[in-house]
Amino acid sequence: MKGINDLRDWVFRQVHTKNLVYNTCWEDPRCDRQLLQLNRDSEVVMITSAGCNALDYLLDDPKKINCIDMNPRQNALLELKKSSFHNATYAEHWAMFGDGVMADAEVQYQQKLRNSLPDFAVEYWDENWKYFNGKGIRKSFYHFSTSGTLAWIFNKYLKTRKKLYRQIKQMFDATSLEEQTKIYNRIEGKIANKLVEFVVNRHLTMSMVGVPRSQQLLFAKKYERGAMGFIQECLRKVFTQIPTHDNYFYRLYLDGKYTKTCCPSYLEEQNFAVLKERIDQIQTHTCTISAFLKDNPGKYSHFILLDHQDWLAANSIPVLEEEWQLILANSRPGTRILLRSAAHQVDFFPQFVLDAVEFEQELTAKTHVEDRVGTYASVYLAIVK
Repeated sequence: MKGINDLRDWVFRQVHTKNLVYNTCWEDPRCDRQLLQLNRDSEVVMITSAGCNALDYLLDDPKKINCIDMNPRQNALLELKKSSFHNATYAEHWAMFGDGVMADAEVQYQQKLRNSLPDFAVEYWDENWKYFNGKGIRKSFYHFSTSGTLAWIFNKYLKTRKKLYRQIKQMFDATSLEEQTKIYNRIEGKIANKLVEFVVNRHLTMSMVGVPRSQQLLFAKKYERGAMGFIQECLRKVFTQIPTHDNYFYRLYLDGKYTKTCCPSYLEEQNFAVLKERIDQIQTHTCTISAFLKDNPGKYSHFILLDHQDWLAANSIPVLEEEWQLILANSRPGTRILLRSAAHQVDFFPQFVLDAVEFEQELTAKTHVEDRVGTYASVYLAIVK
């Protein structure tokens, strides 16, 4: 068993250290901004992911956002978005990140975007600007990256089942929650069938969407159908309790693009000018949270940790404890620390953390119910005493 687990961990590392994993963020920034309460005095430390949410937070005009990621490709994507704000028109910006395809992509990249990129991002995009050219079998940027590749495969599968694909489109276009729920209840078994269950429960599949073995084990323990059971629970919540009209997370992977009425805030035309003005308030750093704090000590107001502590808790308690020690040492009274977990109840907080923070519960519970993504079992907002 140890040999198999070592192999699975190796596969996960290969996926995450050699590829762009996320082409879009899968955390709802509308919920985050309610919890974080950012303002002009805010100095933020967060995990980059695809950078979409850092741009969303910028609408609240924080003093600075430090985006941290061990994967330089994730930071390269955010740097490309920053360059787009600096150098592109809104129409060009939308083509790249709204439609996921741009006419004359190479010319646009070489003449407008490349010169504003740091060297590491130039190295990545010189090889991969073709993600945006609309040629080949994958026509959209959002069907590249490891998670995007999986989305593309699922999209192709759905299009072979024309009736089901049509019903899913009807669900997204439903004009009432009642109608939406009826459609979902009719098609749930078709979406979560045995073939999909088999594919979803493969370790490689989960690795492609950024789910480590530790989180897969949580699914296997709690759900008879493993990861498929967890996903089915998430989908049922999202599609029967929350209107889909602005759920750009799932619509993106259905269509391979956003629409002007269903997209992240950073793609809305009304926000383009203000984000262009503020874009340099975001800085990227390719390292761990702990390494960043050692090299850049300060009294930060916000930390956004996503779910990476699930992995730390399962793989290295000393590293987890060091990260918390550095976070608390670089916090101020009232600092807000936002994290998510695949576990319904987190049990890995060190005692010194529990002594140093209070967990906000009322607003956290409210926003968790309203979360349009729904793929995390729990959310925590720790406020430093």
